[in-house]
This record gives sequence, C-alpha cells and structure tokens, in this order.
Amino acid sequence: MASTYQTLRDRQVASIERILNLNHAPQETELHHESPSSNGLIPKSTPILDSDGEPIWKVLVFDGLGSDVISSVLRVNDLRGWGITMHLNINANRHPIPDVPVIYFVEPTAKNLELITKDLQAGLYSPAYINFLTSISRPLLEDFASQTAQAGTSESISQVYDQYLNFIVSEPNLFSLGMGKDTYWAMSSAQISDDEMDANVDRITSGLFSVAVTMGTIPIIRCPKGGAAEMIAAKLDRKLRDHILNAKDNLFSAKPSANGAVATSSRPVLIIVDRNVDLVPMLSHSWTYQSLIHDVLSMRLNRITVEMPVDEADPSKGSTKKSYDLTQSDFFWNKNASVPFPQVAEDIDAELTRYKDDAAEVTKKTGANSIEDLQNDTGASAQHLKAAITLLPELRERKALLDMHMNIATALLKGIKDRQLDNFFQLEEDIKKQTKAQILELINDSDKGKDAADKLRLFIIWFLSTEQEVSRADMERFEEALKKSDVDIAPLAYVRRVREVTRMTMITSAPTQPQPTQSTSAELFRGFSSISSRLTDRFKDAGLGANFDNLISGVKNFLPANKDLTLTKITESLMDPQNASTSALQKTEGFLYFDPRSANARGTVPPTAKDARSGTAQSRGIEASFGQRRQGFSEAIVFTVGGGSMDEYGNLQEWAKRTSGGASGAAVARKRVVYGSTELVDAGSFLGELAKLGREST
Repeated sequence: MASTYQTLRDRQVASIERILNLNHAPQETELHHESPSSNGLIPKSTPILDSDGEPIWKVLVFDGLGSDVISSVLRVNDLRGWGITMHLNINANRHPIPDVPVIYFVEPTAKNLELITKDLQAGLYSPAYINFLTSISRPLLEDFASQTAQAGTSESISQVYDQYLNFIVSEPNLFSLGMGKDTYWAMSSAQISDDEMDANVDRITSGLFSVAVTMGTIPIIRCPKGGAAEMIAAKLDRKLRDHILNAKDNLFSAKPSANGAVATSSRPVLIIVDRNVDLVPMLSHSWTYQSLIHDVLSMRLNRITVEMPVDEADPSKGSTKKSYDLTQSDFFWNKNASVPFPQVAEDIDAELTRYKDDAAEVTKKTGANSIEDLQNDTGASAQHLKAAITLLPELRERKALLDMHMNIATALLKGIKDRQLDNFFQLEEDIKKQTKAQILELINDSDKGKDAADKLRLFIIWFLSTEQEVSRADMERFEEALKKSDVDIAPLAYVRRVREVTRMTMITSAPTQPQPTQSTSAELFRGFSSISSRLTDRFKDAGLGANFDNLISGVKNFLPANKDLTLTKITESLMDPQNASTSALQKTEGFLYFDPRSANARGTVPPTAKDARSGTAQSRGIEASFGQRRQGFSEAIVFTVGGGSMDEYGNLQEWAKRTSGGASGAAVARKRVVYGSTELVDAGSFLGELAKLGREST
C-alpha cells in the first residue's frame, strides 16, 4: 500500500513537475479513480505527448529565485525527463528558438514582466507558459496586460499561472525563503527603514502562505507577543482569511473531509518565533554529519564544495575545488545525515565492504577479475553477462556515491583536526559547568585550533548560557584575551544588549536520556580506532591518499547528549502539552492564537513597522483559552525569523522521531515537524551579522 503522507519536498516536486508538464492535470484514469481530496495527496503527473505520441520538448527560463527553487530538488537529468532541453536565466543573453514552447518560472516583478514581453516580441519562443512563483498583484497584472496589448504578443501567451512556490526545500521537511544571509541584521537593525522592514515582513508572509498552499491545509498560527513574529502572524492570518472569504475557488477548498468539516486536530500548527528566542544554535559546534558539513564546508542548495589537494603527497602543488550534489536518491545521505560523525565513518566502512562483496560476487560468476574488466570482456557466458550487466549500473552508482562521501568525510576530518572541533563540541555539551577561569584559559590557549572565531563562538555561547554574574571587569578581561587571539570582538557589543532578552526565552534542558557511561564511550572509541586502518586502505583504493589514518587518529569519539534545544521545547509545549515540561509551558503560556478559519480567533488589520516601533499597534489575535493552550497537534511547521540552523532542524526531527515511538504504531501519534527560516545561515555568516549590529550599537 502506498504511503498516504507526502513530505513538503514531495509536494513541491509534484507541483514543479506539473509546471514542467505545461500544467497538465492528470486524467481520472491516471489517478486510479482516487480524487486528490480523498487523501490530501498531490497526484503524480506523467509527461504529456504531442499528436504523434512524441514528448513535447520545451525551454525553461527562470530568474534567481526560480533557479534556486528548482535546483534544490531537481537535477538536469530530471528536467530532461520532463522534456526540458535547455534551461536559461532570464537575465542572460538568449538566442531565438522559434516555435518551441517556453516555460517561465519567475517572480512577478516589473523587470521580469518587461523581459518576458521583449522575448515574445522578438519571437524568441512560442507559445509561452508563464508561471509566477507567487501571486501577481493586480496593478502588475494590469501593467503586463497593457504591455502585451501594445507589443501584440497576446497570441504567443498560452497560460499565466500563480504557483505559490517561492520557498526553497533542501531536505524532506526543511525549507528556507532564500532571503539572504543578512536577514537577522535587517530585522534587528535600527538603521533599516520602516518601508524595508514592511517589505521583509510581506516577503516572509508570502513565503509562509505558499508553504500552506503547497501543504494543502490552513494552519493554526501561534506566536509570542511583540516583535516581527507577531507582525508576520497577523499579516498571514489576514491573508489566509481574505483568501478564504474572497476567492471563488480557494486554494484550500478541496481539502475538507467527506462530511465537509475540517478537523482542527488534522490541521498543523504554525509556530513563528523571532531568532532572539535562542541564539546558541546559530553559533554552536555540532557533531552530526549534516551540521558539520554546513559548518566546515561550503554548502548551498544541496551542493557541497570541497577543497582538495591536487597532489596528496605534495601539498605545495596547491588545491582544487570539487562540487558534489546531494540528491533524493542518495541512500547514504538519507541514512546518515543526522547521525554523529564517528558513526558515519563506521557506516562508510560497512557500505564499502558490502559493495566489495557484491562486486566480487558479480565478477566471480563471469570469471572476470574486476568490474572494470567485466565492462570490456566479451568472452563471459551470455547468461552470467546478462545478469552482471543488469547489476552494473546500480553497483557503479553506489561506488560513485561512496567515493563522494569518502571525499566529504576526508575534508570534514581535516577541518575537525585543524580546528579541534571535537574539543569545542565537548565543551559546549556542558557549557554551564565551565567557570570564568576555564573559559579565559581556553581563549588564551594558542593550541586550541587554527580558527580563532571558534573561540569567540564558544565564549558567546557560554556568556548567553551561564548563570554566573559577569562583571564589567570580567568582560574587559575576556575581550582583551579575544583581541590577542586576533578575533573581531564587534559582535560582543550587540550580544551584551540581547543577552537579557534571550535569557528570558531560553529554556534549559537536561539530557532526556543518560549520557553513555565511560565504558561505552571507550568501547565506541576502540571501534572507531579499529576501523581507521581499514578505512585508510579503502581511501587508498579510491585514490584519496594515505593521510586519513593521521586525521582520524586524533579525533575524539563520543555520542552527543540527547538534549532538546529551546525551539524544540517550545514546539513540544505547543504540539504535545501533556508531556511538555512546566518551564516550557510557562514560556508559551502567553503565545497568541490565530485561526484563519474561525470567526472568533480574528486579528485586527495588521500594523505597519512604523506602528510597531512607535508602540501604537493594537493587540492582534486572541489570548488562547485553556482548551486552546492544551490542544495537541500531530503536525507542526516551525519558522524562525532571522535565520535558521541545521542543529535546530536535526534536533526537531530527532525529537519528533523519539516521541512518536511509544504509541503502539497508532497513526495519530506520529509527529511530523517541518522546519523553516528566512535563510539557513552558517555560524561564520551569523557572526558577521552580529558584528554589523555590534558596530551600529557602539
């Protein structure tokens, strides 16, 4: 039986594939007589054919955001499967390809509309299928209509659609709005004008509306009072409410159950919080595979860039950059992304052994010496050769994936060793226990890693977490020590200001499971060390050099403590109040409650940034009743305004998995959490934003 749940990525991919299929709706027979509203799933499209039964070949033209949205979930081969022969940026110089259909996938901006009209006027393509990433405003649509009439290009336009896809999905339940790595600065700086702030709030509201449309359900909205989160929640509530009231065939109309009711329990809760609720995950050192990649390597839109030496034996020859794409079909990534790094190293070894055994099995049957010989051997028996040829593509794909992850692991190990990230991670696990003297000693220690910014990150985390009193004299000593380490201390001026706010919202959490005993840790360490020699051999086989053993020997092996971050605690208190801690429930007690489907949970007209800053804004939403505060949800969308962290995403997924296990397999008890942010920001970029804010505040 097919799964009745589609992740956010599944739904976005289905929507994009429908666009590539010229918005062709599947026929009743293609749906196997299942209405899309019967289970809320988006039906899969199949490529449409022309009158001769041939695929319809098309050109895809996108802008910057359109490119990011597609490239994070589809690769060139996927596009080709849907008949896309060329994909081009709308701002690039493009040559005419007459009588070939074009799919535009762009934001509805005046510049893009002008470029589309110029293309069609010049006869570059015909006909045009125009898909806007979000809904086009009435004035812009009227401008486009008048441009089209003046240019005489109406004959060339086949479709114009609003698609509600202006968000980027990089993991099954992880999205960002692609707003850039300075959104925290833009939402916090006093130098940003009210108009710019309103534009940011509108962009976030539009992105969250698109996520709700793609998920096919109207959420209950919860947010803390005050700040950008409340402004966004109020605007989103109004946008959803207006859409339900005014649209003849609204985007959510096909989603109620058979009796016409929409059960509140089946709807997700959308939790919107400001980044200041907890700054620690933005700066912390992590020990999971995906978080380490995000911190140590360059990663954007599921593309990882690794710097590798040209010649392992001769470092003087310099280095070269190599890029790798993470895809949905990457079995190793799907299995290990959220796993602690030492276990990833063990799994590479296990998978390589399995690959070698499978390859040996195939070659043994055919009498060849290796997979490579097999490809050139014509003397093997036909039956065995046929079986081998069937297995070859899968084996080669597995080998390529394992080689990729070995290269990534090598680069990570080098980064861990150079920066001593294992030490920083271990210190942060028990950061509250560190004394002022210990922190000062660490900052002054010149042997603690090659990147001094790691010391600054550790200090800020300690400063935000410690319950010890830090006097002005103490602070001066810390700043002096950091300056000697050649660190820009500008972020500290801003961190001092927000410390009191953040300390009020942070929820401390003891590990939910006991940490491994010393013997267990020692056992793990022995296991990790024992595979290092075998891994070295594997890496030699793959042509990666012999330095792996040196790298791995100094890396500590331990499992991270199983503790929930502040955002996870907030999510638990709003999704599962029965099992949440009292401290978490107290922090979320005052969260506002918006229900766009209810006449009672009604917001007032959303204020502008100017109103919010002057304090004249009316209160919005309603104070949640006791029943609403204790209402449980099986699905949540958690959104941070001002930047997201891979650590938070991993922590939320781990919590959802852990707390879904004890309900004897009941479908209702399965918790699902989608995590989103204005942009996924690495610690280095976030320090840069704090530095800008620090310089502005002095």
